[in-house]
Amino acid sequence: MFTGIVAAIGKITAISPLGDQTAGHRLTVDAGGLSLADVALGDSITLNGACMTVVVKTDRTFEVDVSRESLNCTAGLDTIGEVNLEKAVTLSERLGGHLVSGHVDGLGSVQKFESVGESWLLVVNAPRELAKFIAVKGSIVINGVSLTVNTVADGANACEFSVNLIPHTVQVTTLKHLKTGSRVNLEIDLIARYVERMLSTAATVAKK
Repeated sequence: MFTGIVAAIGKITAISPLGDQTAGHRLTVDAGGLSLADVALGDSITLNGACMTVVVKTDRTFEVDVSRESLNCTAGLDTIGEVNLEKAVTLSERLGGHLVSGHVDGLGSVQKFESVGESWLLVVNAPRELAKFIAVKGSIVINGVSLTVNTVADGANACEFSVNLIPHTVQVTTLKHLKTGSRVNLEIDLIARYVERMLSTAATVAKK
């Protein structure tokens, strides 16, 4: 489990294919300011919100294997560049953001990213099937960052929502690099996922 509070900005420095074009990649990641002293092989670290397993580690770098399925369902894990990093939480840590599983639920598309006063407005189009999980003042993860939804507008083919970014968040995450058209990894609120499942199951049982 994670919190959506980015611990450091790392950088994918190398990409090696694991096989043919149907296979995934092995990524080498410079951990940046993220300490790897307490990281062991098999531990989990999120890259832009996607939970990955450490398979090789040095003092300053680590490697993860990304399956073709994960590559097809995420953004930012197939190119050299910066990524948001967070290690899995322990029960002794503060839950600064919200409960995050590190499982990307869909890809969003940035519609607007602009400064408004001292903050930044980020508007994203989410897949229509995620609309029921996105609520005003609810939580959502964008590229591994826990954020609060400010507005929601449902459309025929997409759900548009906005979040406000304080200067600190822009400074310490890769969200600063977003622009119109950028694809972003989205994870819905964990509790909302289970509530929807319980309600849909109850409705199905009631019809029988």
